Amino acid sequence: MRITVPVARVLAALLAEPEAERYGLDLMNLTGLPSGTLYPILQRLTGAGWLAAEWEQIDPVVQGRPARRYYRLTPLGVTEARQALAELHAATRPTAPLRPRTEPGRA
Repeated sequence: MRITVPVARVLAALLAEPEAERYGLDLMNLTGLPSGTLYPILQRLTGAGWLAAEWEQIDPVVQGRPARRYYRLTPLGVTEARQALAELHAATRPTAPLRPRTEPGRA
């Protein structure tokens, strides 16, 4: 699985509460991603076995809204997401200490 910044945002949101079931709008609010970015990511993660997806069992007429599709990390997904985010963090960490900037004209 290729871990892009949007994928990392989704994984981080899901890992904040690994057992929690999240639906699309909830994840959009947590990640700041639009639906056109979020849903393809959820589909890829589900296809990879990292997410389980299930429609809630409600009567839309009684509830006054359509049924939601809930997503949650699978045990494999928890392990893989943690590993992927750790690798991403390690890859983006500076390797050399940053030197303080000097002002022009000063040594």
